[in-house]
Amino acid sequence: MARDILILNGPNLNLLGQREPDIYGRTTLADIGAMCRAEAARLGCAVESRQSNHEGELVTWVQQIPGQFAGLILNAGAYSHTSMALFDALRALDEPLIEVHLSNIYQREAFRQHSYVSLAAKGVICGFGPQGYLLALRALAAMLHDAA
Repeated sequence: MARDILILNGPNLNLLGQREPDIYGRTTLADIGAMCRAEAARLGCAVESRQSNHEGELVTWVQQIPGQFAGLILNAGAYSHTSMALFDALRALDEPLIEVHLSNIYQREAFRQHSYVSLAAKGVICGFGPQGYLLALRALAAMLHDAA
C-alpha cells in the first residue's frame, strides 16, 4: 500500500482519442493507463486507474483513499471547475494530490481557468497532453520518497 497511487479521471475522459482530438489528442485513456503502469513499475510503485462520469462516484473514491493509497493523481475534467463536493472530499485528504489536465486550461475559455481541485492540490500539471500524467507520477513518487 505504501507506494500505491490512485489515478482518477472524471467525465468524458473515457472518450479520449475520439473527443476533440485537436485539443486532447488521439491517445486513449487505456493508453495513458498503460503508460502510467509502466512508469510506476520503473519508479518502484504501483498505480490503479479509474474513470467515472459521475461526480458522486469520484467523491466516494476520494473518500476511500486513506489506508489504501499513498497519493492521488486527478484529472477531474469539467468537475475541476464546478464541483464543491469533490473539492470538500479532496480537502479532507492527508495524502498528496497532483492535478492533471491534458490541455492548458489557462489558454482556454474563462470558465476553465479556475479549478477548485487546484486549491487542494500540491501541484498542477497542464498542457503537456498524456505526458502530464507521467510528470505527475514522477513528482508524486518523489514526494512520497522524500516523506518516507
